[in-house]
Amino acid sequence: MAEEALDVVDWVSFEKGRSELGPGFIRILSYFKEDGVKSIAQIEQAMRDENTIALVMPSHTLKGEARQLGAEPLAKVAELIETTARFCIESRRFPDELVPEVVQLRKLFDQTVELFEKATNPLVQRTPTGGFGRKVTNQGFGRI
Repeated sequence: MAEEALDVVDWVSFEKGRSELGPGFIRILSYFKEDGVKSIAQIEQAMRDENTIALVMPSHTLKGEARQLGAEPLAKVAELIETTARFCIESRRFPDELVPEVVQLRKLFDQTVELFEKATNPLVQRTPTGGFGRKVTNQGFGRI
């Protein structure tokens, strides 16, 4: 597995969740994708509108769902947005310092979804982690 994939997803947590949820896991992943797209759009819109209150709920939702699936870097960025927004609500100011994190959030989400797709879709070509110079094809087809 590529080093980037190891930095974006905690595969031990991912596999633990997969085994605990069983057949419902794929459904949970689809919810994560749908909810994540909505949450990120809401966060981006809140930043454009300079609406601090509107940052809290979608970042909280994204944080929880990401953490449940082992996407800890995504969860940490969402948590930073959430906690900073909550603090800024109390101090009555807009958290414009969060712009880089909001930009990073979409990229990280897209990377995470792509890695989840590679790990769960038997039709996606998987790259071998090793080998002895032999070209390896998708020999694990159908195995998850």
